[in-house]
Amino acid sequence: MTCGRATIQLAMPSLLLNLCTAPERRPLWRALLLLLLAVITWLALTPAPPKTLSTGWDKSNHALAFGSLAFSSVWAWWQRPRQWPLLVIALLAYGGAIEIAQSFLPPREGDWWDLLADGVGITLGLLAAWPVTAWTARSTRPPAT
Repeated sequence: MTCGRATIQLAMPSLLLNLCTAPERRPLWRALLLLLLAVITWLALTPAPPKTLSTGWDKSNHALAFGSLAFSSVWAWWQRPRQWPLLVIALLAYGGAIEIAQSFLPPREGDWWDLLADGVGITLGLLAAWPVTAWTARSTRPPAT
C-alpha cells in the first residue's frame, strides 16, 4: 500500500481535478454560479414554487441549494480555503436576505431554521470541495529537500 501523494492521486481522478481547478473552466463555474443564484432566488421568492423542483422537505431544499452554491463558488471565485470564511459570510447574508424578503411576500414566510439549513448546506458544499483544494495545494508545493 502506498502513502502520501500516490494515495491521493488514486483518490482524485485527473478528470475531476481538471474539471474543478483548470483556469479555463472558471468561466463555466461562474456561469453556473450565476444560473444557480438566479434560479434559487426565483424559487425562494415566487409565491408558489413548482413542486417538481423540491426534495419533499423544505430544509433539505435549502441545504441542497446552498451546498450547490458553496461548491460552485469555490471553483468560480474562492479556490483558496483561507478565503472561505468570507464565502460563508456572503452566502449566509444571501440566505438571510431571502428570509427577510420572504417575510414580506405572502403566502411565503421567513424562517430562521431555513438559515440554519443554509449553513448546513454551505458546510457540506465546502467539505465536498476541500479534498480537491487540498490535493491541488499539495501538488503545486515544491518538493521537500
